[in-house]
Amino acid sequence: MRRFWVRELAGWFGALALAVITAAQVASSARSGLLFRDGDSLVVAMFARSIVSGESMDWAMSSVLFLPETMVFVGLDLVLPLDVNGLLAVNAVINILALYGALRLVAGRRSAGRTPVTWALLGLAAFCAIAMTELSASRDALELASLQLTTTYYAATVVAAVLSVGLVRRALDRESGGAGFLVSLGVTAAISTLSNPLYAAWATVPIAVLLALLTVRSRRRMRLLLLLGALLGGTALGVLGRIPLQAWIANTGAGYAQPERLVDSLGYYGELAADRFSTPLGLLACLIVLALLVLAAIRTARAADEGSRFVAAVAWFMPVIVVVGAIALGTHAARYLQPLAFAPVLALVAAPRAIRMPIRLRSLLAGVAAVLLAIGGIVSLPRLAATTAAPDPDLTCVTDWVSASGRTGAGQFWTVRLPKLHLDHPAQLVQVDHQLRGYAWLVNRHDFGIGEVTFLVEDAQTIPWSLPAPAIPDEVIDCGRYRILDLGDTALPLGPQRS
Repeated sequence: MRRFWVRELAGWFGALALAVITAAQVASSARSGLLFRDGDSLVVAMFARSIVSGESMDWAMSSVLFLPETMVFVGLDLVLPLDVNGLLAVNAVINILALYGALRLVAGRRSAGRTPVTWALLGLAAFCAIAMTELSASRDALELASLQLTTTYYAATVVAAVLSVGLVRRALDRESGGAGFLVSLGVTAAISTLSNPLYAAWATVPIAVLLALLTVRSRRRMRLLLLLGALLGGTALGVLGRIPLQAWIANTGAGYAQPERLVDSLGYYGELAADRFSTPLGLLACLIVLALLVLAAIRTARAADEGSRFVAAVAWFMPVIVVVGAIALGTHAARYLQPLAFAPVLALVAAPRAIRMPIRLRSLLAGVAAVLLAIGGIVSLPRLAATTAAPDPDLTCVTDWVSASGRTGAGQFWTVRLPKLHLDHPAQLVQVDHQLRGYAWLVNRHDFGIGEVTFLVEDAQTIPWSLPAPAIPDEVIDCGRYRILDLGDTALPLGPQRS
């Protein structure tokens, strides 16, 4: 028993080192904007801070409610004495650790001839290697693994999809019983679908199809049907659970499906793939994914048991069906294709058999790997801390001026969200469009109750203003990449809300 816990703890420490190394590398690249400054990426931090502050809330969310992500961030905010960037960095590490936990579940129980901890770590290492090749600042690039480090781009849904595969695998590996796995699968599906309907596309559909196919040849059809029922039932409950929350869902997501734009979608994703292939690191990441897909196909054909065959099949079938579905629906968002990054990794944990080698050599390799991970983690910690603590004088200029003014101003979505998050009183900045209409998207609609504003914040992303009345600023405050147009005693009324 002691050796069991030593192995498991060693696996978690190894995963922690990989998480820190990966977070430090991504945060030190141009992709750090997605972690700390991007308008979309800040919604969970803004929502969590709104909850912690106890202010009146009437949030306008997208089709995604970010429930698990918000719970994690609220917990971190209440426990850790860190600023927003520090919390986002810690959250990035936790997201990678959560993925390891899901991979460890998929790898199955340890038994003679099996080393699931080792293979789960190898799976996480492959995923982290892909993430560390992703260095661009674009949220639209086909750089999918690094999105796991953000609080916004469906980190909880990624973990839930892998977790669901693991629960099915654990149930299939048991000769009898397994009611706990059935219940856990249903609960996971319900919570995940409630928070993000994309879970149904990433997990429910591919897993359900594979379970249905397995029932054709399996002698344990009842168990497979129960698993299928738990998955579908949990997903259905999640959909029903969204009905009472409709007031907070500003966009159901139905408009994202445009099958008539199939050709455009194919061209869009094709261009993203070509861009990814055009760089050495991008090519390396694509070769890793391709190798994992080939391994998944081989292990599907050679699987010795249902559990291994199921996991191996998911590793290639899930990305295939998601990519085909995304194109068929005419979508134009790289983030929808994240199974291309995480699902192929499952090939490494499908059959976690021990590699035959002399015990001394195995011990030597394990020791060297542990030392390298420890050194990498230790070296990366100050690197990650330095990145999160890097000063932003332009942002500080804005927040200091707004706080000192005691007044309420406005700015457009891509401009105002970062200063808004970093203010002591976020309601001092109202999110509007270029016509000064309240822009009710990923924001607390309670902010619009102020009715009027007396200054505007703008930057290079700001669309030229089309104001309802002429407004000549008394003063223009230069804050580097930002400008504050101080209207003095002139108050501009907010227009009707739109989303």
